[in-house]
Amino acid sequence: MKYIKYSKTKIGNIAILEENKQIIAIGIDQKVQNNVVQKDTPLLKEAQKQLEEYLAGERKTFELPLNPKGTKFMKEVWTALQEIPYGETKTYGEIAKKVGNPKAARAVGMANHRNPIPIIIPCHRVIGSNGKLVGYALGMDKKQYLLEWEKQNV
Repeated sequence: MKYIKYSKTKIGNIAILEENKQIIAIGIDQKVQNNVVQKDTPLLKEAQKQLEEYLAGERKTFELPLNPKGTKFMKEVWTALQEIPYGETKTYGEIAKKVGNPKAARAVGMANHRNPIPIIIPCHRVIGSNGKLVGYALGMDKKQYLLEWEKQNV
């Protein structure tokens, strides 16, 4: 059974999705899939609390059971993203090297784009090799906001 919890935040309306007592997705200002039950489970309440703490500048890391759906490579990228410290950035190339495939910067970009658990898996912390902000599935305005927010609260 999949459960969902909605929450209004300063960056938009967040939907948190749980399956088998693990967070599997977060949507921001997006339609979330059908076949889910809206329910305040303990895990969804905790996820909402941690997101609120992050957006208040009180939390730097998340402590939640995650199960993002993706290929082995995508999961390796998403694990590497979680190792980027709060308030810092890495390039797509640096992440490619980290996962053992230095020529896979574009594939890292695609994995980043398909990250089902943004913010908690901080894909917003990945930038272009020239230091510019490039691509973000939730919109460049949100990426810029999150990066600036973290730099202010380091």
